[in-house]
Amino acid sequence: MERLKQQILQAGIVLSDQVLNLDAVINHQIDPELVMEMGKEFAGRFRGEPVTKVLTIEASGIPAAMATAYELRVPMVFARRKKTLTTDPDALCERVPSFTKGMVTDIVISRKFLTPADRVLIVDDIIANGDAARGLIRIVGKSGARLAGVGVVVEKTFQSGAAAIREQGIRLESLVRIAGLNGGSIQFL
Repeated sequence: MERLKQQILQAGIVLSDQVLNLDAVINHQIDPELVMEMGKEFAGRFRGEPVTKVLTIEASGIPAAMATAYELRVPMVFARRKKTLTTDPDALCERVPSFTKGMVTDIVISRKFLTPADRVLIVDDIIANGDAARGLIRIVGKSGARLAGVGVVVEKTFQSGAAAIREQGIRLESLVRIAGLNGGSIQFL
C-alpha cells in the first residue's frame, strides 16, 4: 500500500536498527481513512476464505482488525492483555513475550467468542519476532476453530516472525514489508 508507505516514511521514527516507532501512523494516532483502506485490502486478500471472525490483540491491532471485520461483515474479537474481575474463569490464555514492550503478558479470550464452528483471520499491527501471532494461533487451535490466515499491517522481514509462521504452512499477508532500518532510514522490500 503506497499511501501507508508514505505515512511510514513521513511519520515513522527509527529508534535503532531493530525498532521503528509508528505511534503517529498506527500505534497511538491513526488516520481513520487509511485504516479503512487497510481493512479493504485485507478483506480483498482473504475474500475467498470463509472467515467468520477477525481476531487481534489489544490495543494497536484493533483499528485494522475492526476495519477488516467491517469489510468482511463478521465480528471482531480481541484478546485482552490481562485478566479482570469479569474474565471468564475458563478463558483461553497464552503467555506471550512482547518485543517492543520488553515483557511477557498473558493474552486472554473468552471461550464463548471462539468456537469450533469459527474460521478465524488474525489481523495485527506489526510482526517482528512473531510471538503475539503465534500466541493467537495457539489460542485459535485450543478453541477448536480453524485458522484462515494472518494479516499484518507492517512486516519486519529482517526479524524471524513472519518467516517462521509461513514455514508452518500458514498464509501470512502483509501490507508493507520493511527490509531494514539501517543507518536511521527505512528500507522497504
